[in-house]
Order: sequence, then C-alpha cells, then structure tokens
Amino acid sequence: MAAPNLQAPTTVTGKTTYLSLSATTETTLLSNAAASNKALRIANLTVANKSTTTSASIAAKIYTAASAGTGYSLAATVTVPVGAVVILIGKENPVWLEEDKRITVTAGTANILDVVCSYEEVA
Repeated sequence: MAAPNLQAPTTVTGKTTYLSLSATTETTLLSNAAASNKALRIANLTVANKSTTTSASIAAKIYTAASAGTGYSLAATVTVPVGAVVILIGKENPVWLEEDKRITVTAGTANILDVVCSYEEVA
C-alpha cells in the first residue's frame, strides 16, 4: 500500500456515489481497495427521507479494512425526519478514506432513505 503524496497528487477526480436503502442490513457505500494507490476525501454525505409519513434512522461506520475489519461509528442512530435531508459529513468535517478502508450505512427502516456521497479521488 502506497498512499499518494497529498502535496503533489497526479490526479484529483470529483466523484459521487449513491444508494437507495431497500433493506435494513448494513450496506457498503464506498470502498477503497488495499492496493488502489488512492486516497478518497469524503466532502459530503447526505441522507434524504423520501417518506411522507415515517421518520427513519440511519447509522454509518468507517471500517479498518475494505472487506472486513472493525467498524467505528461516523453516525449512530441519527433520526431523519419525514421529508428531510440530514448531513452526516460536510465540508466543515471531511473524512479521508485511506487504502483498505470502507464506509457502510444501515437504515432503520427499509425503502425510504437515499444516501448520496460526494468525494474526491486523489492519486
């Protein structure tokens, strides 16, 4: 594993990934492979509640390994009100996803939460 030099990167590419959480099982949102030679700067992670009648909770974790490891809470049981958007990670508190790490999300209620993550891929 060789993390890129953040003072002189070769490329910085803006990207967005998204999920509609159709189940209440833990789901990988973003993963950085062990030998990617990249660092991912998470600039924004939002959760939108599409329901018109039901609030829902969301949990997010960062793992010490891309395929297993120990999970540490970025957000634990955060309530997303009906029709609202909650910012879990914003420009004021970015998170770096190093090589061999991943971020997962878990919905408290299926089929009503959408998750959007904007990030920079630095190589």
